[in-house]
Amino acid sequence: MVFILIAPVFIMTTCAVVEDEIVAIATYVCEIPPEAKNLDHPNHAKYQALLDEIVAQGVPGIMMTVYNQADADGPWVGSGGKADLKNRVDLKPCNITRVGSTVKMLTAVTLLQLVEEGKLTLDEKAAVYLSDQSTRDIENAKTATIRHLLQHSSGIYNYIQSARFQTASLNDLTKEWKPQELLDYARGRKANFSPGTDVDYSNTNYILLGEVIEKVEGKPFYVVFQERIFHPLNLSFTSFAAVDPVPDNIIRGYIDLYGKLEVTDATHFSGWDYYTADGGLISNPYDLQLFLRAVINREIISDLSFAEMTEWVSSSSNKDIFYGLGMFKMVTKFGDAYMHSGDAIGYYASMLYLPEHEIYISWAVNGNYGKIDEFTQSKKAIEFIIKKVLE
Repeated sequence: MVFILIAPVFIMTTCAVVEDEIVAIATYVCEIPPEAKNLDHPNHAKYQALLDEIVAQGVPGIMMTVYNQADADGPWVGSGGKADLKNRVDLKPCNITRVGSTVKMLTAVTLLQLVEEGKLTLDEKAAVYLSDQSTRDIENAKTATIRHLLQHSSGIYNYIQSARFQTASLNDLTKEWKPQELLDYARGRKANFSPGTDVDYSNTNYILLGEVIEKVEGKPFYVVFQERIFHPLNLSFTSFAAVDPVPDNIIRGYIDLYGKLEVTDATHFSGWDYYTADGGLISNPYDLQLFLRAVINREIISDLSFAEMTEWVSSSSNKDIFYGLGMFKMVTKFGDAYMHSGDAIGYYASMLYLPEHEIYISWAVNGNYGKIDEFTQSKKAIEFIIKKVLE
């Protein structure tokens, strides 16, 4: 989901804008997976028209994968627009991009696997696995359970909402933040509610969950992701930013500073999630749909874990969104959508499954803020994409 509150209008007055890089075109060369289809897919023309329409509205570039579980056509992959505007490089469906908070579903799956193995339980206090440094002065951190953190029902303050954090980030957009530095912005802040009494999205929850994984497994959480998810599912386009924060072949990211669709290169902006389990994932829509299919089809978690994951809790502030464990249910005009989305400065991605239609849709764009968000990540945009796919 998208919960970054930074106001882009301040960027020009608080820091120097990073100039566009000159990148060799060969840097972006990649190969579409052999099982994926493009021109020979029966719905290619329809899906490609959708991407072209979105790009025509002013989005720098978009990649999409659509998979209908009810037929034998296989996944369609497509793209439109540019991977690199300055160097005029066409975007390919196999390029890699930042996919932000979609990683939270991977965090949840990893913890559910650990529960299945008897290494922890959902309803024990997370503080059992957390350092005193991490929980210090964070209200509810010592009492919230692992389930509360996964479900965003801990009430713990979301560090991204701190005006002090936003100012510090804007004043040094290329700074690489470490987990404890981010947790500092949640210290001394009043919790939103008592654990288990409501739900409210908080990135702080997932920084703490990353530490839980590391305590249990004795290694960095992103190494655990590699062992348990990336490699078993053959997610060949997926990595974590901590390993290589800005890969040479990552597509350029852009921000619409003033809502005029006059974008600025933000590829190197903001490293606040490079080392935390609340963001930092690098992937593409093809790998995202592979992962989501594995979750929905219980390939990497049990039936019981999936039932826990999809025990929905309603929010007092948004009646269209229901919270599960690392997954959301959005009520749309076309039925429920099981989903997670995420962004970073210059990037946005979303993956969803429509159970009534047995269709998976995942997409990623290399632009956000201003008018771009209206076309790619608002509820209206999501329903527009679903509508066009179902037509």
